Formats: sequence, structure tokens, C-alpha cells
Amino acid sequence: MPRLRVGIDVGGTFTDLVALDERTGELVTCKVATTPLSAENGVFAAVEQFLAAVSPGSELSLISHSSTIATNALLGQVNLELPRVGLVTTEGFRDVLEIGRQNRSAVYDLFVQRPAPLVAREDRITVRERIGPFGEILVALDGESVAAAVTALKERNVGAVAIGLLNAYVDDSHERAIGAAIAAALPNVSVTLSSEIDREYREYERLSTAVVNAALIPLVRTYLVKLADGLRKRGVTAPIYVMQSNGGMAAIDAVAKRPITIIESGPASGVIGAAFLARTLGIDNVLSFDMGGTTAKAGTVFNGEPEVVGEFEAAGKTHSGRAVKGSGYPVRFPFIDLAEVSAGGGTIAWIDTGGALRVGPLSAGADPGPACYGKGDRATVTDANIVLGRLNPVALLGGTFPIHADRSRAAVATLAQSLGLTLEACAAGIVQLVDVEMAKVLRIVSIERGYDPRAFTMMAFGGGGPMHACALAEELDVPRVIIPANPGLFSAYGLLAADVRATYVRSVVDRFDRLDDRVLNAAFGAMEAEGKAELSAQGVGAADAAFVREYDMRYYGQSFELSVPYTADTAAVLQSFHDKHERTYGYASPAEAVEIVNARLVAIGRIPKPVLRTSDLPAQPRPSSDARTGERSVWIAGEAVTAAVFTRERLRSGNVLTGPCIVEQYDSCTYVAPGWRCTADALGNLDLERISK
Repeated sequence: MPRLRVGIDVGGTFTDLVALDERTGELVTCKVATTPLSAENGVFAAVEQFLAAVSPGSELSLISHSSTIATNALLGQVNLELPRVGLVTTEGFRDVLEIGRQNRSAVYDLFVQRPAPLVAREDRITVRERIGPFGEILVALDGESVAAAVTALKERNVGAVAIGLLNAYVDDSHERAIGAAIAAALPNVSVTLSSEIDREYREYERLSTAVVNAALIPLVRTYLVKLADGLRKRGVTAPIYVMQSNGGMAAIDAVAKRPITIIESGPASGVIGAAFLARTLGIDNVLSFDMGGTTAKAGTVFNGEPEVVGEFEAAGKTHSGRAVKGSGYPVRFPFIDLAEVSAGGGTIAWIDTGGALRVGPLSAGADPGPACYGKGDRATVTDANIVLGRLNPVALLGGTFPIHADRSRAAVATLAQSLGLTLEACAAGIVQLVDVEMAKVLRIVSIERGYDPRAFTMMAFGGGGPMHACALAEELDVPRVIIPANPGLFSAYGLLAADVRATYVRSVVDRFDRLDDRVLNAAFGAMEAEGKAELSAQGVGAADAAFVREYDMRYYGQSFELSVPYTADTAAVLQSFHDKHERTYGYASPAEAVEIVNARLVAIGRIPKPVLRTSDLPAQPRPSSDARTGERSVWIAGEAVTAAVFTRERLRSGNVLTGPCIVEQYDSCTYVAPGWRCTADALGNLDLERISK
């Protein structure tokens, strides 16, 4: 009886499902259109299609899921209305949430507006209490003010409550007492304690994190209940996990309590898949590039590990792929370090008031989608690729998704006439503009992070990634590109390679040279106890649990810190910090005093990794005659060039293709540009190398 592990990724255009046979490594894949107003229905459609395709009696061992519901809710999608949230805080600190920091999202804009607080001022209620920075109780918790706060919350009919008291990260006894009082009086209202959700100093960020979590709980919990109930009704009894922003999975019960952990759920899974495949191939440094229907995302894997940041501005704006500080809601949680730009297959091309061709940020999404889908009439990146001959002009998804190439030509022609360009020149301009935008995000996660992209291999996936990979690699001088076996489904595949993960932190602000080991060991010991209990509750046995210790460090007097691995050798820790500081900022100051800010612990529940199926056919450099399915006219550098078209499923290990050529498959299409050589490996990957400039 087959035992299958399933990953389901909900994207802006398609919902992807990948099922892996744990014994043979065989994959079953499904791709359905995403349902924008009810993401769970897209999941159900994919599951139904999958269940109809597998043999009866197949056992599902695990369901791993990534979702954009948290991000969509914060962005204000009409069907995802946030609840009324109440905030209980220390007397005198009612407006910390609104004062925030001095970050301005637009420095020279006199009329710039900060994001509206998630808690209205009248719903911010104070209590009389005060805990000092070392945990000393300066003012005892006043019972009358707590009772008044509970009454006020009840009168306001709030749907969720966040509790954030001054210095609660040191002593959370007052927060717990208030939380218990609210839970007793309002049993159906979810309560978030800032000390449980983010045990670090910096009051504004801790308050913001708690409020965002409280606002998301009712929506995310409802979605997860619908998801679980719908899967159970369809006969799926396997445990359900959700991908977190840190690249680890968590059981749905844990996610329902901490929805901030899944704000960047979807993009993280692709980077985890890239790191896993890179380790399998013996590649240490990878630029992960994911181009889907609405966005393109880039991440970095260095020495086999994805780069992680400790804070993220949820629902914030981006400019050329960079997050705009002060434009969103700060959330402190480990996030896979990603740069993202509105550039996907459905990104719309248009002409601005100055008569210049522009691409994005608006997207046609899944409905109406690109003009070639048969509904819309606006030119998109997908339409431009069809005009250029890179995409199949008849059908996609193995012939099951009809393409209306005439609509693509008509949509691009409308722009071309306004610009005085030929049809092909206009399409080439659209593709070139979107390539420039996507190259920016790759520079952000490489050059701007202190990495030389020439020392990296690019891993390109998503439905559109393989189409643009050669151009982007040339732009950054990356010598090698790997196209995974199922690039259009790779984020779903990444879900199968993720471990269960939980992160804990304790603030221990002190000079590194005078840190008390007993304090540090006590902090790590307490976090390990929490981690063991959490992993056990999520079904991880003691033999599969591992704990990784880290320090957050900075030079004395700096405002922000860097994470470095823990070791008992203090000299090695210091050197690791200096090295990372130099790589990140371009300099190091070994003579300066170093401060440790946080002790951080990552609890990891190891999940058996996918078995990669290796071809047992002998390698041969020349593709078989049935692999080449024809040829097509492709517009390259201002002229029509005949390019061979291959079917990827018929390529064998060792097959060598020379660009220009096109490799088509069910979920994506790879364009091998002139000057590039493509070799199929035994695992089904395409290995592209630049052979001339």
C-alpha cells in the first residue's frame, strides 16, 4: 500500500499539490486555479483531483500546507475582515502603539500617512502597574484597574485582546494575571500575551507583534478549522501541518494560537526546497528565485542554510524589492530573508502618461488572468512570452489548459501601436523590463547582503522562473542555473522537505565579556524545556528532537544585532560575530566591546526527508528522437530564430541541449538562451551552464 506525504501550496494564480511516495520517491502532482475569495476551496479541489488519481487504499502520512491568509487579511482583502481588537497596557503607555518609531516610509512626502493602528485609541485600555527593567515590581498590579479594563473590553464587544505591559519580557506575572481575568470574563475572546509571543525588549515592537497576532487569531483559526473539517469530510485523516515564515512546519493547533508565524508562509517553502535540493546536489551557496503568477521572490542559501531575519513589517510596502521601513506593522519572529517584487506571469504591461512602456505592479491574477487565458484583454508578461515564441501558443499544463495566442497578440499589439513599435519589439520590451525588476531582488539578497552572486548557483522555479532564468543569470554574472524536476510545483515540494520548528528567545542584555554563564545556561535550559514540550505536543518523538542555540550580538552602542551560532568557545563566537558583521556591513571592529542582546533557541523536530528518485536508465548525451517534439520560431535579439522544442519528461540522464531551445513540461517551460548549455541529470533536474558571453 503506497504511503504518501502531501504538500499543498496556495499561490496567487494556482494552487499546487505534490504527493511523494515515501518508499519509491515517485511523485503525484496536481495544479488547479486558486479561488481568490476562499483559498480553502482551491485546496479541496486539488485534494479531490489527487484522490481520484491515486490508487484506492493509499495511506496519507502527512499534509503540509502553506497559505497567504494572514498576509491577505492584513492587506485588507474584502472577504477577510479583521476583528475589533482591544489592547491592555501599562498606565501611561496607551499610545506607544501609535507613536511607534521615527521611521518614515516616505521621507520627503509631507502628506505621508502611517498605517492605521490595528487597535483604535478608545480600545486601548491601561491598568495601574509597573515592572522595572530588571524584573523588580515598582507598582503592584491594581485589581480595581484590572476589573475596570475587563468591563471596558466587554462593553466594547472586542473579538480579540492583546496584553502588552512594560518590561513584561522580564517578568510576565502581571500579564498572566490580567490574561486569566479576561479569559474568565470573556471565554470566547482570544487573548495574546506579549511575553508569550515575543520575549524581547523594545516595547513598541513587542506590542506590535502581540497586536498583530491577536488580530489574526479569529480569521486564521476559522480558516484552519474549515480546512481541517473539509479534508476530514474528504476522507483525509493524516495530521495537518502549516509552513511557518521561519521555514519550519507547525501543527495547525500551534499555528491557530500564533498566526504571526505564517505571515510569509508560502514564499518560505520554496527556499526550504532549494536548500534541500542544493544539499542533495552538493551545492553550498544558492540564490533561490521563484517567479509565479503575481510576484517574483528571491532568497539566499549560504553554506547550506537559508538566511533568516528577526523582524518583518507585515502588510508593508516595497520599493524595487526592498521593504519600506515604517510602512507596515512590525512583527518580531524569524523570517526567511526574502526580497519580493510584483513581477509574475500575470503582471500587466501598460503605458504611462509620459508615453513610456511600464510593467507592473498590477497583476491580472487568476481571474481574468493573462489575455491568452481567454477572459482578459490586457497584455501581461505571459502574453509577451507567447508572442516571442517562448511559451506554447496552443495549450499549457500538458495540453489541458487551452491558450488563445491570438488574444495575446492583440493585447500586445494595442501597446505596440501606441508606442510605434513592432509586435515583437514591444513583447521583447515587456520581458526586458520585467527581467530588470526581477534582477533587483536577486541583487538585494546577494550583493546588498555582502555576497558575490558569481560564487552562487541560481535555483529557478515557479511557473515562470525557468523562462527568465538565463537572462537573470547573465545580468548578475551567475555561471550556473538549476531547474528542479517540477519547477512550477516546487514550493509545494519544499513543504515535504521542511522540519517542525519552534523558536524561543530571552533578552539577556549585557557585555559579552562579563556575561554570567549561569544566567545564560538557565535561559537556554528554560527554553529547551519549552521546546521539548512543544515538539512533543506536535507529535515529534524525543529521538527526533534537536536544539540549536544562538546569540543575538552587536557592538556596544549599536542599535541592532546579528545572530551567530552558540559555542562554548567564546573566542570562536566573537570571531563568528566579527566575520558576519564584516560580510554584512563591510567592516568589523575587533577592538570594540561586544554586547549580547538575546539568547535564542531553535527547537527542531526532524522529519524524514524525501527520497529523490534516480533514473536507472544509462546516461546518454544525445536526446532520443521522441524527446524532440518539433521546433518553433523564437524572437531573439531583434530577429526570428528557429529553436528546437523538447518534452522534458522524455529527456534522459546525460542528455545535452544547446541554446537556443525550449523544454516544455506540465507545470512550466524552460527557455535555454543562446550561449547556454543544458544537461539533464539523473535526478531529473536541468543543469544550465553558461558557455559563452
